Parts: sequence; C-alpha cells; structure tokens
Amino acid sequence: MNSLLRNGRRSLVLHKGLNFGFVLQKESAFFNSYSSSANGSSRDGRKGKNFTVSYLVTSLGLSKNLAESISRKVSFTDKTNPDSVLSLFRSHGFIDSQISFIITDYPELLMVDAKNSLGPKLNSLKSRGASSSELTQIISTVPRILGKKSISVYYDSVKDIIVADQSSNYEFPQGHQGNKIRNVSALRGLGMPQRLLLPLLVSKSQPVCGKENFDASLKKVVEMGFDPTTSKFVVALRMLYQMSEKTIGEKVEVYTSVGFAVDDVWEIFKKTPSVLKVSKKKILNSFETFLGLGYSRSEFLIMVRRYPPCIEYSLESVKRKSEFLVKKMNWPLSSLVLHPQVFGYSMEKRIIPRCNVLKALLSKGLLRKGSELPSVSYVLSCTDEIFILRYVMKHNELVPVLMAIFNEGRSAP
Repeated sequence: MNSLLRNGRRSLVLHKGLNFGFVLQKESAFFNSYSSSANGSSRDGRKGKNFTVSYLVTSLGLSKNLAESISRKVSFTDKTNPDSVLSLFRSHGFIDSQISFIITDYPELLMVDAKNSLGPKLNSLKSRGASSSELTQIISTVPRILGKKSISVYYDSVKDIIVADQSSNYEFPQGHQGNKIRNVSALRGLGMPQRLLLPLLVSKSQPVCGKENFDASLKKVVEMGFDPTTSKFVVALRMLYQMSEKTIGEKVEVYTSVGFAVDDVWEIFKKTPSVLKVSKKKILNSFETFLGLGYSRSEFLIMVRRYPPCIEYSLESVKRKSEFLVKKMNWPLSSLVLHPQVFGYSMEKRIIPRCNVLKALLSKGLLRKGSELPSVSYVLSCTDEIFILRYVMKHNELVPVLMAIFNEGRSAP
C-alpha cells in the first residue's frame, strides 16, 4: 500500500522525514499551481454568471431568479453573440415575449452562430413558404427544433399538431401520420415536455404511430402512476406497447421463478421499466452469478428491488466489481447488498481511483477511524468534488500525491 504513495506521481519524489513520515519534494509549487488554477477558474465562473444574469434581465426583461437559473446552463462575458441572436429573431418577426420564451426554454441558442448556423435554418423554413406569423408561432411553441439537423421534418410535424389543436373539426389523416399527430397531441395534453416529444415527432416506429394498442398501453402507464414529464413514462409506454399480454405474463413468471412476488415485479417495473425487456436467459444467469459470488437468494432479491438495473449488467462486470470490493477492499457482501448502485459505477473512472486513495490513507492510518473502512456508499456514491473534499483536501501536505493517485488512469479511454 505504501507504494501507492511512493508512485502516486512519477515527477514527485518522497523522502523520509518529518510530519507524516516523509517530506514531499516540489509539493509547494504543485499545490500552489493547483490552488491558483482552481481559484482562477472559480473567479472566471462567477464573472461569467454575473454578466449573464445582468444581460438576461436587461435585454429580455427576465426576473433575476429566472436569469440565475438560466446562467447555470449557459454563461458568457461578452454580449456580441447573444446580441446577434436576439437581433436575428427580431428581424424574422419574433416579438419580445416570444424571444423571452424561446431563450428561457432553449438558452443554448444564445451561444449559437447567428449568421452561419441559426440564420440559414430560419431562411430555409421561409423558403419553403412559411409566413412570418406561422414561423414565429411554431418556433415559439417548440424552440428546440432549432437544434435539430432535419429541422424541416420537425417543423412540419409541429405544424400539423398545432393545426389539430386549434381546430375542433380537424380530421386526422389516415395511416401513421394521422396516428402520430393524434398520439403526440394526447401526450402533450398529459404535460409531456418538448425534450421527450421531439424524438417522437419524427419517429416512424412504435408506439407513436399505433392506434388501439397505443390507447391501451397509454391507459396502463397512466394508471400505474408514471409521471409524463419523465423519460420513464416513454420507456414504460414503449415496453407495454411492444409486448403482448402473453409475453408480459411469461416475463413475470421468470421473475417469480427466482423468488419475486408478482407485486414486486411491477414495483421494479415502475422504478426501471426496461427490466421487462431483459431476456429469460439473462435473468436466470444474473441470479446464478450473484449466488455464485456468495450472495443469498434473499440478498439478490433485495438488491434488485433496491436497484433494478443491476440485473441488466454484464455478468463479467458484476463479478469483477464484487470481487474487487469484497476481496481486495474487504468490504462485506452485506455492504453491497445495501448499496447495489455500486454495480453501475465505472471501475476505471470511479471505483479504482477512489479505492486507491483509501488504500494510501489506510497505509498511513489517516482515515478517521484508523484502519476501519468507511461505508461503501459513503465512498462511492458521492460526486468527485465531495470525495476530494472528504479524503484529499483535508490532508494538506498530501494533496498533490493524493490527487495524482486519484487521477491515475482516469483520463485513459
């Protein structure tokens, strides 16, 4: 374990000495550089955020709270490009209230090249015969079509739906297109946001182009309590639409064969709708793999209830992560049962780098409880920033070498 500290960074040389048993050569320069970079980045970020908020309030009349929310998505320190974007919209007939809505919904447009990217898209729509009033209405309704390459296809679909919404006597076209307009309108009525609707607008596949089966599937998804503003709603709708009652029943039987109650299966489906697409072979192999690693049947059931995606991961990945955390890091199996999300973490980007830092600290007795490991969830579930604050930054003289250990291999493809 000491080798982790000795080899944390090849350009750093450790010598036995004072403090924690050694003195870090070149430590001061390394740490000062790290601190200066972080401080400079922080100052630049604050400057950009403040400028962005001021610009949005002044140029678009947005409230300060809304402007601050947008500044977390886009930030700039020069108004040249944002001004050109706003001017472009006004030149095409958009009024201020429409522009405010567009930027609020799709603030990234402020960073787009107005002349070479945004302008040609608006001009191409006008060249197809779109009037200014039609153009401004459709773009204002679904601003994010401006981010699509096939903008004309999205535009036509949105136009059809707006016409259908505005006319009580609208007759839906026959076939897939009519079903699509009807179904997307129904989803809009449930409150589904644009980011989820847009892919459906140009879809030529199930379920958006169906009719009777779509209605039945939509009814089930709504009755099960799925939130139409989330991607889970779309996945659940797709799963139920694509499977017959017989197929769904057979899949439920597979889950009950390894110990789940029928109610468990549907609760798991509500958490992760994609579990219905997992094959019988994969379910049974996953069950056998966990048992082969030392988990009991009841522990397997607990893990899948807590974190359904763990049944979808490759058997090699599950085995590798479990053996590393249990055999090499000495966490008990029960800790993974309580936090099965670990099976979804990257070995190279999260598990190994953090565990290497822990090994280095353990070798020097620098963990809070001496030689006792913190819980696996406390170490692995937090963000990188929080992990660094907990286990790196508090050890002032070791910051450079611990950061080197933490970053080792993380940039590799």
